[in-house]
Amino acid sequence: MRIVSLLPAATEICYALGLGDDLVGVSPECDHPLAARTKRIVSRSLLQYKDKSSRETSRMVGERLESAGALYQVDAQALRSAEPDLILTQGLCEVCAPTVGDVENIARNLPRPPEIVSLDPHHLVEVLENIELIGRACDIEERAETVVEGLRQRIERVARKTALAAERPRTACLEWLDPLFIGGHWVPEMIALAGGVDAIGSPGEKSRRVAPEEVAAALPEVAVLMPCGFDLDRTRKEAPTVTGTSWWSQMPASQTHRVWLVDGSSYFNRPGPRLVDGLEILAHIVQPAIFPTPPAPTEAEPWVG
Repeated sequence: MRIVSLLPAATEICYALGLGDDLVGVSPECDHPLAARTKRIVSRSLLQYKDKSSRETSRMVGERLESAGALYQVDAQALRSAEPDLILTQGLCEVCAPTVGDVENIARNLPRPPEIVSLDPHHLVEVLENIELIGRACDIEERAETVVEGLRQRIERVARKTALAAERPRTACLEWLDPLFIGGHWVPEMIALAGGVDAIGSPGEKSRRVAPEEVAAALPEVAVLMPCGFDLDRTRKEAPTVTGTSWWSQMPASQTHRVWLVDGSSYFNRPGPRLVDGLEILAHIVQPAIFPTPPAPTEAEPWVG
């Protein structure tokens, strides 16, 4: 099986299933595990985000989408050279990777058209189903079931422990800081499993833009900054965009020092196996008495600015 993955989460799934050697092409954002960075790059972003602020990045993306322009481009020659049997793509977010329609347009002109599997999860259970879907496509169903069962047991362990929580704090997770977006899709579900109540969002709904007034009015007792695509260092640099405002300082989470920064790119934004790591990180943030072991310094940290 020769696999091309145009989605970082799909690449992580492939490695979790022991399919790393079968990957013959990836996107430039496929950076985990480290071995993924050695693979042939078969797509590219049409916008340069490096060193751009959150606001500038949002402006660039908004202008491109308003003009119906693409954000990613598949390298047709590289894809042809990779000779894939299977292409993994997505229909979830046009800002994150090429969508299935773009891929189909190129794939149908290849000498040997590959199978295309599009991933479009909105809930944790659908992320697990995607792992099984890739397992079936690669004829390793039993291996996929074993991986999924291990992840499911970890999820259930967190849920069993938080079911005993005396209090469930109102929690706000922000997936972008300027402008503000709340975490959607699986994030509200993760908050509930971790022992909190999402102060703003609902399970399965898309990430959406919110006004500062809406966040403040929700009175979150816990706030987590998880900007999409940002690691912990980048999140730390961008945090003052919101933490330095007057409205932020009035929130219960800020006044009780329950604001956290996390590596959103690794543990919360990508619908892959590491969402379960993210759930365990979030469980400590929301219910530290039940989950006293803190996350690793590279994963999350309390905001002390």
